[in-house]
Amino acid sequence: MRDLGGTPTEDGGRIAVHRLLRSDNLQGLTANDTSRLLDEFGVTTIVDLRTTREVEQEGPGPLDAAPGVRHACHPVLPAFPSRKDEVSRALLTQQMARDAERYPDDVTTGHYLGYLTERPEEVTGALRTIATSRGAAIVNCAAGKDRTGVIVAMALTAAGVGADAVIADYTASAERIDAVVARLTSSRTYSEDMKTQPVGAHAPRPETMKAFLEQLDVRYGGLTRWLADNGFGSDDLARLRAFLREPAR
Repeated sequence: MRDLGGTPTEDGGRIAVHRLLRSDNLQGLTANDTSRLLDEFGVTTIVDLRTTREVEQEGPGPLDAAPGVRHACHPVLPAFPSRKDEVSRALLTQQMARDAERYPDDVTTGHYLGYLTERPEEVTGALRTIATSRGAAIVNCAAGKDRTGVIVAMALTAAGVGADAVIADYTASAERIDAVVARLTSSRTYSEDMKTQPVGAHAPRPETMKAFLEQLDVRYGGLTRWLADNGFGSDDLARLRAFLREPAR
């Protein structure tokens, strides 16, 4: 988990501290972790990007019952395929084929673009939940690097953070990839998926996020245009920027 506070914007501003945090699965938080997040960081909102199936299988997390904390689910994947039966394996194969077709040069970029085409209402919903949070918002998924990486990248871009800084934040998750994969491998929900590739294959690559940001411009005319075309208008964008950025001096 890390706080995006201090990330510079292109116009000389910064993202405010204790506004936007990103994380992997929150199931392993200790009582001390929970107290610190509530008391020190002022967390009031969890933006959970996992599917309903993931949430149900993993069970309630330590923050779920915390007074005053809103838990908003915005699954940006249509489904979470399991590799345990033929139907699920077929669904996964179809998904991977769609990802490759969207962007053949980088299948992961194609996968990220799929969030925009297949679940736009959940993408804009996640951003709107961040924008309307009373206090700090934690964006999380399972590993905290793909689904979380895309939503955080879009939030930072909307707030005026440049591509280089967005890419740097995205790739910072590689520093903890060994621990993230080890943790997911021990989970009954994710263990099968973790075993199909070596640990290094799960690490985020800067080229992937660079291509995703470029494709936002090429395919949609930029993030602001994509947001507007999907019901996230100028008022929503202004609210998101105001929430994330330090006040102008």
